Amino acid sequence: MTETDLAVPPGWYILCRARQLGRAPKRFMHAGRALVAFRTKDKKLGVLEDRCAHRAVPLSEGKVCGETVQCPYHGWQYDPQGKVTHVPALSACANAANKARVRAWPSVEQEGFVWIWSGEGGAPGAPPTMANYRAPGWTSFVMQTRFKAGVDSCLENFLDCPHATFVHKYWFRAPTKQSVKAVVTTLGDGAQAEFFEEPREKSVVWSMLAPREGKMEHVDRFIAPNTSRVDYVFPGGLHYIITSVCNPINAFETEVITVMTFRYKRIGWLVRLFFEPLSRWIIRQDVAMLGLQQRNLGPGQARAPMCSTEADLLGTHIVMWRKSMLDKTDPPTPGQRRDHEIFL
Repeated sequence: MTETDLAVPPGWYILCRARQLGRAPKRFMHAGRALVAFRTKDKKLGVLEDRCAHRAVPLSEGKVCGETVQCPYHGWQYDPQGKVTHVPALSACANAANKARVRAWPSVEQEGFVWIWSGEGGAPGAPPTMANYRAPGWTSFVMQTRFKAGVDSCLENFLDCPHATFVHKYWFRAPTKQSVKAVVTTLGDGAQAEFFEEPREKSVVWSMLAPREGKMEHVDRFIAPNTSRVDYVFPGGLHYIITSVCNPINAFETEVITVMTFRYKRIGWLVRLFFEPLSRWIIRQDVAMLGLQQRNLGPGQARAPMCSTEADLLGTHIVMWRKSMLDKTDPPTPGQRRDHEIFL
C-alpha cells in the first residue's frame, strides 16, 4: 500500500458498468489505486494494477493482444491473473523463467456491472444481486454519479430522511413538522430503519408517482460495507427500490452506481419518462450539498468531529460497521432494536 492508497473494508465493489469496456483496456480508480480493466479475445475479464512490472508504465495505455493486455513501452504481456506471459526482448527460455507479475483483483461481470473483490485472499462467493433488477414486471434504470465526498458521507446521505425536507424541499419532501416513529434494528450485515405514519404532503414525487390514499411502507437499509437500499411500498403492489453501491475513488471522492427499480402496474415504461429525469435532478442536489460539506472540511479531514443527534438514525451504524470490518473486530450485535421519534 502506498501513501495515496485508501484502506477500505473488504467487500465487492462496482468498478464500472460493463458497457464502459470496449476493445481497448481502460483505467479506473479504486481506493486511491489505478486499475486497468480489459476483456480478452475470448471475453475473459481481467482487472489488474495499472502498472507494468518492468518500468511502471500504465497498461491502460497499451492494447489487448489475444488473451493478454500488452504494455505500450516494451511489449510485456499480462494475462487476466496478472502474470507476465511474454517479453518480446527475451528468448523462449528466458520467458519461461520470468516470474514477474502485477496484482490482479478478483472480478466478475454480473447484471451489466463489473465487480471487483477488494480484500485479502480470494472472494468468498459471488457479488450481491440488485433487487428485482431486470425482473419481469419491473422497470429499471441506472445512474452513475461522482460525489466529492467519502463513502461514509454518501451512505448516510442516501439513508437520511431529515435532509430531504431542506435539500429536496417540495420535490421529495416538504417540512410538515409531523412526528414520525422510526424503529432502528441492527442486522447481520448492517442496520435498517423502518418508518411509520410518514407524511407525503406537498411532494412532487409522491403526488405524481404514488396513490393519494393508503399506507406507505418505508424501510432504509445499510448493507455493509458500501451499499444502501431504500424501499417504498404502497397498496396495489406499487413498489420502489433504490439501491446505491459506493466505490471509493479516494478518501474524498466516491463513484456511486444507483439502480432504480419499480413496479407500476403496466405503465412502468411511461412512468420512467418522468421518474428518471426527476431522480437525476434530485441526486444532483445531493452532489451539490455533499460537495459543500467536503469543501468546508478541507483536505485531510475525511471525517472531522461532528455532533450527531437521535434524528441521525443510521449514520453511527454505518461508521461502526465499516470500522469493525477494517479493524477485524466484531460488528454491532444483530437483533438490537431501538424506537426513535423524528419530525419531518
